[in-house]
Amino acid sequence: MAKSTKPKALKQETTAQRLSGIIKSCRKIMRKDKGMNGDADRLPMLTWIMFLKFLDDNEQLQEVNAELEGKNYKAAIENPYRWRDWAKDKNLTGADLLGFISNEKVKLAGGNETTGLFYYLRSLQSETGIERKDVIATVFKGVTNRMNNGYLLREVIDKIDEIHFTNNEEINTLSHLYESILKEMRDASGDAGEFYTPRPVVKFMVEMLNPKIGETILDPASGTGGFLVEAFDYLKKQAKTVEQRNVLQTKSIIGGEAKSLPYLLCQMNLLLHGLEYPNIDSGNSLRFPLRDISNNERVDIIVTNPPFGGEEERGILNNFPDDKKTAETALLFLQLIMRKLKRTKPNEKGGRAAVVVPNGTLFAEGVAARIKKQLLDEFNLHSIVRLGEGVFAPYTDIPSNLLFFQQGGPTEAIWYYEVFPPVAKKKYSKTKPLQNDEFSELKIWWDNRIENENAWKVAREEIISEDETGKLLSVNLDIKNPNRKDTIRYRPPIELFDSIFERGQIVAERLKEMQNGLVHDVSEFNNCRWVELGNVITQRKKFIVIDEFTKYKLCRVQTKALGVVLRSEKTGFEIKTKEQQLCKEGDVIFAEMDARFGGYGIIPSDLDSSIVSSHYFLYEIDHEMLDSQFLEYCLKQPWFLEQVIAKGSTNYASIRPHNVLNYQIPLPTIQEQRSIVSKLKSITEIKDLQVLISKEIDELIPSLFNASLKNKDNTETVEE
Repeated sequence: MAKSTKPKALKQETTAQRLSGIIKSCRKIMRKDKGMNGDADRLPMLTWIMFLKFLDDNEQLQEVNAELEGKNYKAAIENPYRWRDWAKDKNLTGADLLGFISNEKVKLAGGNETTGLFYYLRSLQSETGIERKDVIATVFKGVTNRMNNGYLLREVIDKIDEIHFTNNEEINTLSHLYESILKEMRDASGDAGEFYTPRPVVKFMVEMLNPKIGETILDPASGTGGFLVEAFDYLKKQAKTVEQRNVLQTKSIIGGEAKSLPYLLCQMNLLLHGLEYPNIDSGNSLRFPLRDISNNERVDIIVTNPPFGGEEERGILNNFPDDKKTAETALLFLQLIMRKLKRTKPNEKGGRAAVVVPNGTLFAEGVAARIKKQLLDEFNLHSIVRLGEGVFAPYTDIPSNLLFFQQGGPTEAIWYYEVFPPVAKKKYSKTKPLQNDEFSELKIWWDNRIENENAWKVAREEIISEDETGKLLSVNLDIKNPNRKDTIRYRPPIELFDSIFERGQIVAERLKEMQNGLVHDVSEFNNCRWVELGNVITQRKKFIVIDEFTKYKLCRVQTKALGVVLRSEKTGFEIKTKEQQLCKEGDVIFAEMDARFGGYGIIPSDLDSSIVSSHYFLYEIDHEMLDSQFLEYCLKQPWFLEQVIAKGSTNYASIRPHNVLNYQIPLPTIQEQRSIVSKLKSITEIKDLQVLISKEIDELIPSLFNASLKNKDNTETVEE
């Protein structure tokens, strides 16, 4: 007789495992959709779907609470746009689901016509302009549905419906899961790193600022909300009473984020961490004149990692003093931070800040020196923490610094502290990132400051340089560690091999993920129609009269289809020809004389409102039919240049405006164009990774050579 076996007890699934499984399933479903291109597309999709589920769960909870208290509750979203109305309707799927979400007008099951979901959400508006309706409208103005398959989208919605946002354990678990997904998205996206700061850095900065209940904390460049989440969690431990919790929820956390994607991610991040009504401004934090910022707009604490390396438009620069206008965004934010901190009062200290800045800010001269002089005069810049290369890897290798200062100057001396990577790491990297415990010694030192191998003190006089008349010459905050013995450090070969293999694996995985969809798109692309440019572009003849005292950007069209760049900046009186053409972002431009050498391109955003002479031809693109980035790829193709050479004017070197209108390009649908552009961008990102791999292979030569040599101190002595 066969021996009976006792059935195994089913293992209980934890909340974390269940939620992780739901998210994993959603991402797996999305991978099947040809409209999705990697995690950089999938996370925003997941976020807006979760956002709507969260809102409806929260509103249902609010309705129950209001009813128990005998009050009326007015929901932000009405029927049939609540999650419970459309998302739970299993019959709403396929093309009908896609239409309900994205179309301006849709027909409901009963035959009544109504506004589509996104159009409805974007139109929401409250009486005060600061309520949840306004947040929803702002979020969905920057949201699009990227999934092409309505049946797959239905599957994703059904999975998200399994999450219960009324359950505190699920919300807490999902908040941590969401942060890990955010990091994955940053790693997958070519430029998403611009709004990412490593968690140990965020945690350290907030801890050293030590915010208290009742204080207002601002991040004017919020990104996905890392600093604000950390500050909220820090304050949450202090909120013991109903009144304190109310202050925390309504008056403590303030942010600003102008880009639509990080704005959405920031809202979701804060909601999941328990902030019921995130106060995040969706406008450019630099859009107001500094002089207009009043005392009641000032805050107790600012903690931020402002974007650096970028440039702001001319209109933004007009908000800053004439002697402190600069193209460097980090320096503009530094001025904003100084203006926004509370001022000292009798028996009351001024506001305090912790700011991430690149090395360049420390030693930059000119306008930068004047800004730093103001910082040292009006604030106490008491600490600069110097972080080494690789802390922000893989997003940038630029070494960064943490500035800690408080309103109420002047600065008499600055303490510097250099954070070294552990000996085993040699250098921080994506695979060997900075850890929380590597700030431990610095935290101990913070309240007991003495000079050591990592720390040194510098007097104000060593930083500011002036001539005999008192004119400012320089403000150099880039003071090297005098207590450190500099030695040449070669990255170990094993570290280089690991990095090369890891990057190579990423390249292989991305190529594999793209392969099927890309081949499918290319086959469709080959069968699309060709049209003359005159069907999709119109010549723009917008001339302006140059003002003598206005500063203008003059652009230049490079040959070989290398694009449009800044030639120079000049004040009106320096420009001889007083009638110039005004360029607009997204216009296509052709050089009359150099077109036959590839002298054409698309006007980039940083050259919007720049000027060119009448020897250039500008054309406005019909963006409903032609994507400007798709056209840019067309312009770079040899077959396009062949047309320019073949169909020029009788003049051997020039073209005429009508010639341009006769050039032909392929014209897939606008959706297909955008899909092709998205995939070509991904290939460019892969190419960038290959460049990094090549550099690391070059590094292997000195690394292997020096690793092969014996230490000279270990050389045996030959006895005579």
